[in-house]
Amino acid sequence: MQQFDARIVWQRAGQDVQGGRYSRAHAWHFDGGLSIPASSSPLSVPLPMSDPAAVDPEEALVAAAASCHMLFFLSIAAQQGFVVERYDDAARGLLGADARGRMAMVRIELRPAIAFAGERQPDARELAAIHHLAHERCYIANSLNSEIVILERH
Repeated sequence: MQQFDARIVWQRAGQDVQGGRYSRAHAWHFDGGLSIPASSSPLSVPLPMSDPAAVDPEEALVAAAASCHMLFFLSIAAQQGFVVERYDDAARGLLGADARGRMAMVRIELRPAIAFAGERQPDARELAAIHHLAHERCYIANSLNSEIVILERH
């Protein structure tokens, strides 16, 4: 079993927590030394108690799913003899009520535009097969209950 750690730090800094008037801005710290400003989404907690310039958990979840899929896609494509020149995914997450009526990320749309280099270009069937394998192998996708679909952009 592998372990992955993240440290999440928030400080009250004298704010009125009981009255709900406190900043949701915090920081994510990762083992490689990177720190990322994070906050609740302004859609969940209005300004000025959230920071629209920071990453919110919903965006991070969508980015994690898209990044995981892309990394497996690149590996599988290379194994099959395809050279990916560029992979640009405009991923989107849809937050809504799940089957039990709870708010959840109910759908994640991966919308990659992929450019291949060289003579060998995948046809539609090969491209779909690479996406299918990438989805099957993606740790993040395997951890989520939401629907994840690939909508290829050209």
